Amino acid sequence: MIERRPFDSLGGANHGWLDAKHHFSFAEYHDEARMNWGALRVWNDDTIQPGTGFPPHAHADMEIITYVREGAITHEDSLGNKGRTEAGDVQVMSAGTGIRHSEYNREPGITRIFQIWILPTRRGDPPFWSSKPFPKGDRSGQFVGLASGIEGDVDSLPIRTDARVLGATLKAGESVEYRFAHAGRRGYLVPATGKIEINGVAFNARDGAAITGEEAIRVTAIEDAELVLVDAAS
Repeated sequence: MIERRPFDSLGGANHGWLDAKHHFSFAEYHDEARMNWGALRVWNDDTIQPGTGFPPHAHADMEIITYVREGAITHEDSLGNKGRTEAGDVQVMSAGTGIRHSEYNREPGITRIFQIWILPTRRGDPPFWSSKPFPKGDRSGQFVGLASGIEGDVDSLPIRTDARVLGATLKAGESVEYRFAHAGRRGYLVPATGKIEINGVAFNARDGAAITGEEAIRVTAIEDAELVLVDAAS
């Protein structure tokens, strides 16, 4: 089954400095039908104004993946990590037993990110943070692992959960196939840009595709498209 969740049906709020859209219940947005998708708990679509951001705050027991779509995000945390992650690149933070961090847009223009939270498969581990560039050219016409806790995904940023986050770029008319890690998985795919079809179901930019009961999907770009996909345990 592939369920389309149109962008205009998402929850969220515009705080001026932050225009946030939520694919799942988050903050003041609560929808019993959209609490999570298997181990996937949060998918936020954030637009952050220049010179603003999230001041220091705490997390624990969550795998947090930030996919930068435009601009850059600057991270600092209580472990002493500092880093700037720019468009096309990815950062991960395993909150573990607890960490405080801040994220700011230090750029002259707006920053747009997807922030994805996935429930960990174990607790009690120390927190860590890392980031990595993922050139879009390397993702042309194929899904590339960005973050993963699945054995064998050696080129992805590590996360402590039975899930992987993937990215792809497609030119109009191109298709790409993806086979889920094993039966019973749940997928959630969002085109950051462009119009696509997934197994014949049409999606616009920033719509959510909630996928279950499918062994594989075939994604075809109607327009040039940039894709982010989560393959997670149920």
